[in-house]
Amino acid sequence: MPKIKVIIPAYNEEDSIANVIKDIPTIVDEVIVVDNNSNDDTAKNAINAGATVLTETKKGYGYACLKAMDYISNQTKKPDIIVFLDGDYSDYPEELLKLVEPIIKNNTDLVIGARKKELRAAHSMTPQQVFGNWLATFLMRILYGARFTDLGPFRAIKYEKLVALHMKDKTYGWTVEMQLKAVKQKLSYVEIPVKYRQRIGISKVSGTLKGSIFAGFKILSWIFKYSL
Repeated sequence: MPKIKVIIPAYNEEDSIANVIKDIPTIVDEVIVVDNNSNDDTAKNAINAGATVLTETKKGYGYACLKAMDYISNQTKKPDIIVFLDGDYSDYPEELLKLVEPIIKNNTDLVIGARKKELRAAHSMTPQQVFGNWLATFLMRILYGARFTDLGPFRAIKYEKLVALHMKDKTYGWTVEMQLKAVKQKLSYVEIPVKYRQRIGISKVSGTLKGSIFAGFKILSWIFKYSL
């Protein structure tokens, strides 16, 4: 089996993080939770659930992901596959097996967990999330010929390919940056439909007007940046 590590950025997810970790398949070599300056028991609960916990005091999804990548880069034996997963229990961690299968069996570079409407629980995505995903993937298709339908955070990628992308975004643009760079570098990719449920707690991005606007701005900035 390939060596698989899971990265979970987490900010104030004390009520959900243990559930997420518990449902991750045992084929995973290490679960890395990056506590993004939480003021609750996220870190404590993650440790008790068996995860490696890192601390990143600079708030931002990208900051947390980069912290985990730096940690992995200093390990002697590198993983074959990295899986990104949110800590709010909106995804079904057991579906990780579906995401890594195209990489293992078909040598695919990147797999996106696509939150298809028919598999989403009612109200699990806000209207602004649905519209934002449609707009972003529509622009990516028009400008770059990309075949994505979602910017879902539940995703798997070959470690060596991820390193070669030289990821930079520190906040909300991490997912779209990865997909744009994958297209630019001509990586092979597929989408796998995944289930999606209402998260535990309130989203720090789509749950606030400020978060929604900032996330939308960052996503569109990355898309148009590469079209120039």
